[in-house]
Amino acid sequence: MDPVDVARELVRDRFPDAEWAMLTGSVLGPHRTAGSDLDIVVLDETDPGHRESLTLSGWPVEFFVHTRERLAGFMASERSQRKPSTHRMLAHGVVLVGDPGDLPAHCAEVLAAGPGPLTTAERDWLRYALTDGLDDLRHATDPGERTVIAASLWTGAAEARLTLAGRWLGSGKWLLRELRDHDPAFADRWLASRDDPAPLVTEILRSAGGPLFDGYRA
Repeated sequence: MDPVDVARELVRDRFPDAEWAMLTGSVLGPHRTAGSDLDIVVLDETDPGHRESLTLSGWPVEFFVHTRERLAGFMASERSQRKPSTHRMLAHGVVLVGDPGDLPAHCAEVLAAGPGPLTTAERDWLRYALTDGLDDLRHATDPGERTVIAASLWTGAAEARLTLAGRWLGSGKWLLRELRDHDPAFADRWLASRDDPAPLVTEILRSAGGPLFDGYRA
């Protein structure tokens, strides 16, 4: 069955008081897989808000239920963290019931504008974090600890590259998608550096102003 039709029926059955609802996520686009969820955002003032995962009508379903206040809080928090998951959902979703008004267009504008430049304090923290991670990796003697440090530093490299470029961040697959959208060649280099991220991290750190440890204060 068409995912939009299924999602619409689920909303009508489970949230009869919803003011609006939207189907979002990879099930609607080119990233769809056999395991793609029906990600459904619901605005319902009769529900205090919750996230719920279920299997319904043969589909894995994720409900993201909000009141206006809860939704506004989520969106503000995600913007401050530079990870606008809810904005992505609403900007690219399909309306199932009701009318979200200009919210999808607003979310699309926020995504297009980007998170804005780093403050001096944010840039210094980024430099310090990369410097500290490289130092930990350089001196690690336990193979297990070295693996964990390298994995953390590898993820940090991608986040740093996007942050320095004034781009949004993402978690998991969205981190790679953002990297590929920003710089496909760099994304390939990043993937290839998984087992030895130090050279790439050093390059990124140099572009941010160089290592920072002595004298750093936050």
